[in-house]
Amino acid sequence: GVSRERPGPELGLFALFVRRSKIITDLPRPSQSDEWGRALSREHLDTVLVAHAKNAGAVIYQPWRALSVLEDGDQYRCRAQCQETNQEKELTAQVIIAASGSWESSSLPGQARFPSRARSALLGFKAHFQGGTLESDLMPLLAFPGGYGGMVECDDNRVSLSCCIRRDLLKEIQSREQGLAGELVLKHIRRHCLGVEETLSQAQTLGEWLAIGPIRPGIRLPGQGGIFLVGNAAGEAHPVIAEGISMAMQSAWLLTSNLLAWNRQSRESLEEVQQSYARQWRRAFAPRLRTSRLVAQWAMRPWLVSLSLPLIRWFPSILNWGARLSGKARTVTTATQS
Repeated sequence: GVSRERPGPELGLFALFVRRSKIITDLPRPSQSDEWGRALSREHLDTVLVAHAKNAGAVIYQPWRALSVLEDGDQYRCRAQCQETNQEKELTAQVIIAASGSWESSSLPGQARFPSRARSALLGFKAHFQGGTLESDLMPLLAFPGGYGGMVECDDNRVSLSCCIRRDLLKEIQSREQGLAGELVLKHIRRHCLGVEETLSQAQTLGEWLAIGPIRPGIRLPGQGGIFLVGNAAGEAHPVIAEGISMAMQSAWLLTSNLLAWNRQSRESLEEVQQSYARQWRRAFAPRLRTSRLVAQWAMRPWLVSLSLPLIRWFPSILNWGARLSGKARTVTTATQS
């Protein structure tokens, strides 16, 4: 398991950082736990998940990648390649679970053949900082022209900043200023969010900026035949609600519960599993996607933020309500009931 000393501190407060305002309220307490959530960086989380999978009997191929998946009678053949030696191997299985994200261009299940090239498409950036002054139990939403983001204190006393920005705005910024894309995005955020400027004024960037995109919010269920989708391959929320990893793990939990009930029955019955899983997924996660779309469109529009700020200042509990709608206090256990 994960040592309790490894993740960041418990997160009990939520905030909105926009322009010169910092509006703070309580986070909704999880419905089936006495503990608040904590932030754990992917390098630690992924290592723990792989270790648990291996202990449960999974055969780990790492660092390998899938090249193709083809149906062959009542099973699938996956051609995989080692990224270090280029050795190739063919794997066979009755069921394929596609957990490969959504933003890469590929013919593999769950991935788009052509990423969005729209000028308004959102590109994602992430970096860690040492020496930031973010309150340890605070998770702020950052609203700025053309984008949105969030910050949190994770493991090793680091502050993690993740954000999305419109492609056309980034190009406009790059036409005026020189520098790495991530650093230019950070300068843009600091100009429009006093809370970020204050938090990172003495902080140092750790490592390189990470970038992905364009992101592809939306639902892509169901899969087909024996190919099932989880995580962003199944459906992607705007990162503004910070539910991506949570939804990935919870959707995997839903799927495995259905597959265990199937217990390798007939191939034809897999279609029933697909439909059952899709219904449960939509019941559990579709409201989060709708909430994320509304919050993202609001956060990226300065005029809309300006109109709503007086109301939020008077009633900061609106932020708590929004966090609850985004799934912060919900588990998927009740979603498995038919």
